[in-house]
Amino acid sequence: MKHDTITTNGESNGESPSSFIPHPSSLSARLVLENGAVFRGNAFGALDVKRNTGEVVFTTSITGYQEILTDPSYAGQIVTMTNPLMGNYGANAEDLESWKPFVSGFAVRENAERYSNWRATESLDEFLAQNGILGIEQIDTRRLVRLLRSEGAMRGVLSTEALSDAELVEIARQSPKMDGLDLTKGVTTDGVYDMEQTSAKKAPHVVVIDYGIKQNILRKLVDHGARLTVMPSTTTLEQIIEQKPDGIFLSNGPGDPDAVKDTIAMLKKLIKREEHPIFGICLGHQLLSLALGGNTYKLKFGHRGANHPVKNLLSNKIEITSQNHGFAVDWKTMPKDCELTHLNLNDQTVEGFRHTKLPIFAVQYHPEASPGPHESDYLFGQFIEGMNLDYAD
Repeated sequence: MKHDTITTNGESNGESPSSFIPHPSSLSARLVLENGAVFRGNAFGALDVKRNTGEVVFTTSITGYQEILTDPSYAGQIVTMTNPLMGNYGANAEDLESWKPFVSGFAVRENAERYSNWRATESLDEFLAQNGILGIEQIDTRRLVRLLRSEGAMRGVLSTEALSDAELVEIARQSPKMDGLDLTKGVTTDGVYDMEQTSAKKAPHVVVIDYGIKQNILRKLVDHGARLTVMPSTTTLEQIIEQKPDGIFLSNGPGDPDAVKDTIAMLKKLIKREEHPIFGICLGHQLLSLALGGNTYKLKFGHRGANHPVKNLLSNKIEITSQNHGFAVDWKTMPKDCELTHLNLNDQTVEGFRHTKLPIFAVQYHPEASPGPHESDYLFGQFIEGMNLDYAD
C-alpha cells in the first residue's frame, strides 16, 4: 500500500531554520511548447532527469507549492506558478497531499535562495531533487501564462539536453495529448486500507474510491465523523458491496474523465441500485456526470488556483474556492432529474449538481481546500448527515 508521507532530509527541531541555499547549478534548461515557443532558464531539482514531457498548465495559487506538487491530479502536467517567488518557506513532511509528487515538471520565475519557516526541513530544490522532479527557473512566467491563456494549455518538453529548439518542438508535438488519457491507474492506491478517528463511537462507513485522492480529503471525511475504507480506482461493484458501506465517495484525479471507461460502467450499475448516498469531487464529479448520461469537454486552459468564485445556487451565497481541473461538465447534456447547484462566476461553467430523486451530489472544485479557503467545508458535513443514520455509543 502506498504511503502518504515522503522522506525528507530531517525533522524539525522546533527552531526556525533560515538557510542560505545557493542556486543549484548553472545548468541551462529549456521549456519548449508544441507551438514553437521556447523559454530558456536554469535547471533545479532533479538535475539527473534530462527530459520530461507533459501538458503545460498554470496555477494562480500564491502559496501551497508543496501541496500542488503532491496533488495526483497534476499527473502528466508541467506546472507553472504565476506567483514569481517559490520556495521561500521550504518543504516539510506534513504538507503532502500524496505519497510523492506526480507532476512532470515545475516552472517558476525564481526559486528562493533562502527559505525560512519553523516547520521546514529542506529546501524546495532538495525536495524536488529527492523526488525526481526537474524544475526550471529564471523564465518569464508572465509571458508563458499569457500565452497559455490566449492559445490554451499545450504539450511541452522540459529539457537540459543538447538538442536544437526544433528537435525539442518535435518531441513536444509527439508527446501524448491529455484528451483520451486515463491516468488514474498510475496514481491510485495499490491496496485497500482503513482510516478512522481514535474513538469508540460508531461511525458511518464510507467507501472511498481513490482516483488520485488528496490526503486532506480523507482527513476532512474523518474529521466529520466517517470511518473510511479506501479502495483502488479499479474496484468493482461487487467489491464495493462486500464492504457494506453507508455511503460512497469518488475522489479527484488526473486525466480525461471520458477515458475512465470501466469506472463509468461500474458507476452506472451502482446508481441503478439506488441504495447508497454518493458524493464526488473534481474527477469524481465528472465521472458521476458521465455515468448519469452527461458529457464532458476540455477547457481551454483549465481552472487552477485558490481564489475561484463560485455561486451556490441553493443558498445564493458566493464561495471562494480552490480548483484544479482541465475538463468540465456540459450541463445541456445532463438528465432532467439533475439540478445545477453551483456555478463558476468567471466563465459560467458547472461547479456542482445534485440528483433530485437519489442521494447523489458532486462538486467540481476542492472543498478540502489544501491549499485554499475553507468556505466549502460544509459539503463534507452534508454528505455524512445525508446518510440518515442513527449511531449510538
